[in-house]
Amino acid sequence: MPQLWRLLRARLGYMRAVAGKATTDQREPPKSAVGGRGEAYRCFIATLFWVGICIAILAPRANSDVSILLRGAGSTFSAPLYKKWIDEYNVSHHDISITYDAVGSGEGVKRFLAQAVDFAGSDEILSNGEIAQLPGAVMLPVTAGMIVLAYNIPGVNSEIKLPRDVYVDIFARKIRRWDDPRIGAANPGIVFPRRDIALVARLEGSGTTAAFTNHLAAIGPWWRAAGMGVGKQFEWPGGVLLAPSNEGVAARIRLSEGSIGYVEFWFAQRLGLRMAALQNKSGGFITPTASAGELALSGRVPQVTELAASVADPDDPGAYPITSYSWILLYPEYRDRTKGNAVQEFVRWGLSQPGQSFAAQLGYLPLSDDVVSIGKQVLGSIAQ
Repeated sequence: MPQLWRLLRARLGYMRAVAGKATTDQREPPKSAVGGRGEAYRCFIATLFWVGICIAILAPRANSDVSILLRGAGSTFSAPLYKKWIDEYNVSHHDISITYDAVGSGEGVKRFLAQAVDFAGSDEILSNGEIAQLPGAVMLPVTAGMIVLAYNIPGVNSEIKLPRDVYVDIFARKIRRWDDPRIGAANPGIVFPRRDIALVARLEGSGTTAAFTNHLAAIGPWWRAAGMGVGKQFEWPGGVLLAPSNEGVAARIRLSEGSIGYVEFWFAQRLGLRMAALQNKSGGFITPTASAGELALSGRVPQVTELAASVADPDDPGAYPITSYSWILLYPEYRDRTKGNAVQEFVRWGLSQPGQSFAAQLGYLPLSDDVVSIGKQVLGSIAQ
């Protein structure tokens, strides 16, 4: 309410002027002084009344444009992008208010299945069991990103290389020390400290965990052979440091010497964490960069449900090996059609060139044209 504030300041300035005059008038005979103070008091009371009227009239008007409220929840992986989208979308859509709670994919899916939100973000598509709870649930990718292995190793200030079997065994707790010969063999010239490896992982149900463990299971027999599983909610071995959200994991790595953990690229980059070059399917050690991430998404698939599998262990020789799509979950039909149309328009804008350009600015991997086309087709299946 800028106009209300300007008018109020002007009114208060006038009141101070009257009060100042009353003070000056105190040098006059007592009768004039009383009159001056009386004028100041009357001005004060009038101002209070006037401010009350303005607040009653103008304050509701400030919110009168908002007619549709959309609520979302879920993935912390894609939360910075949703926040950016919401801020930018609101500039030209004053009648729509959108909120997004970054509570993790697991909790987001629970709220979605309970129909407690209008949309959910998840870094894993719904399982068959979850789809059975809500037949016809709509899933489409809105962005993609890299999951990096960020580390804090005292005395090591350069990029380290981690072979596929080595980083699997680190997270399976088969390799427990930084001076392990297998780590040293992949990094000649780097002197690793004689200290334990502190693993950092997600506390709550997480799509980032699901994508990471699916990758570990896809790249060879080592993960399953160690008795490890996959999924959003994962029981890590004892001694693993647990933190909520991607942001929490990144912060824990930064504070814990000797640590390594899995986290979405943007969060590691924002905190200035070092990130390992990981061995991909072709045997190359790939640094997490935008171009390497985009190569991981270069495989073409005809259906939306096949996208997740296409990036579990990408084929391109230059591809960064751990990437994930991030999905938005929508209802097949919205009882409030106005709200349903508003959700579709917001998602359609996110899939557009402006929406995807914001993704690139935040370190995400913009979707290719064919994936955007698949997403729009799926979006069109929502009942009008």
